[in-house]
Amino acid sequence: MGKTVLIVDDEKNIVDILSFNLKKEGYEIIAAYDGAAGLEQYANNRPDLILLDVMLPLLDGFEVCRRIREKDRKTPIIMLTAREEETDKVLGLDIGADDYITKPFSVRELQARVKANIRKTDAHIEVEQEETHEGFVIDKERFDVFVNGQSAELTQREFELISFLAASPGKVFSREELLHDVWQYEYFGDLRAVDVAVRRLREKIEEDPGQPRYVITKRGVGYYFEL
Repeated sequence: MGKTVLIVDDEKNIVDILSFNLKKEGYEIIAAYDGAAGLEQYANNRPDLILLDVMLPLLDGFEVCRRIREKDRKTPIIMLTAREEETDKVLGLDIGADDYITKPFSVRELQARVKANIRKTDAHIEVEQEETHEGFVIDKERFDVFVNGQSAELTQREFELISFLAASPGKVFSREELLHDVWQYEYFGDLRAVDVAVRRLREKIEEDPGQPRYVITKRGVGYYFEL
């Protein structure tokens, strides 16, 4: 059985176009045309990925994303938005979306992002089953990080990011490298997604996010993991 993609968008022509092209790639498609229906389809079908429009009837995409993330930190969510405002993009990432695409977008680009996000969900991250750094534990089996015995409750993307950085302590990775190696994009997208992911990660694993101990910024270059 192929992977299932839930498309939540109130514009039927967009749903039809996306459905047609993703079905050609072997995906099974579920569609919903408002936020409430999107939540219902998610609960009933547990898709492998969600394409979620921001502007929806009944419940907007931000609220749908927020409610899903209260129960599910793993299923990839890609926000679809016609808005250009930076605050809207950041808000989507802040509440747990893995990615966003601004309309109008190319079908080829969207297909690449869907493929990358699903591939990362299926992949086994190459770290030890349990990697420990003085009270900082990366637990591959649970896909989580424990700081002084407490779960950080990371999303899939956040776990992938910290695992990748911790696998090469002290090595600085640029934002472009992180997009390629963690997000696994075949092109360089919006670098802001990396900065937002790092900020959210620090809020969960650092005692003082303003003075991070584990995920350190190399000014003008990128980020690295400090032992």
